[in-house]
Amino acid sequence: MEWRNLYRGIIMGISDIVPGISGGTIAVILGIYERLIEAINGVLTRDWKKHLGFLIPLGLGVLLAIFTLANVINWLLDHYPNQILFLFIGLIIGIIPMLLKKADFKRTFGRKHYLLFGLAAVLIASTAFFQEAAGEPITTFDARTYVLLFLSGWLASSAMILPGISGSLLLLLVGMYPTFTYVLEDIVIQGLIPLALGIGFGLLVMSKIIRYFLSHYFYQTYALIIGLVVGSVVVIYPGFQPSIVLNVMSIALIGVGLYVAALLGKLEHQA
Repeated sequence: MEWRNLYRGIIMGISDIVPGISGGTIAVILGIYERLIEAINGVLTRDWKKHLGFLIPLGLGVLLAIFTLANVINWLLDHYPNQILFLFIGLIIGIIPMLLKKADFKRTFGRKHYLLFGLAAVLIASTAFFQEAAGEPITTFDARTYVLLFLSGWLASSAMILPGISGSLLLLLVGMYPTFTYVLEDIVIQGLIPLALGIGFGLLVMSKIIRYFLSHYFYQTYALIIGLVVGSVVVIYPGFQPSIVLNVMSIALIGVGLYVAALLGKLEHQA
């Protein structure tokens, strides 16, 4: 068991609570994105024990954050929403130089790579203009609800594994976010089962697609990933507030995010 992944999972779990933040982006920040894709793909192979040793502590960390820190994060989002988002903006901006270095962009990037980067950034940034209509949760369960929960889990997990794409935002757009949170927060077993199956299926399918592109088109894929990460800054940018004090806090938290991103980069490099 790679228990180091417990704290990584906690950070990813916190990000999943915040609408607009992608778990895939946090995996990139933590330097485990490629390993995560490899581990999900390896669950059904002969090396499944090694890959589960990577995934189980990570999953435990995510669940620990969701079920123990959700109230704290939601309180912070209620009282200091801009400041929390500016912290994540700092984290995201702080990781971009490391991504560019990993992709060796000065040597490997050509016109098509910059085109992919630009398209990905614009695509993700454009989701900021969609309305987030929450609605009411579905509390009665029948065959239709089970299918919707399965598809919601599939959609959320497929999105969360892609940097820059927020699973919670997509669920808001299709009107399933309230039901998703209701099932998780109230631990509704009959809803959790189809949801878990959808999440598992989505992770397996999307990870295979991403692994293929990383194996065959590494630099093009990284151009896309960097574009997705850059575009996500536009999505979560909350703007400034009338209060000077709160704006100073926001700017300071950008600095904190930049520092934490650099620190995480050093820790992961040493690992």
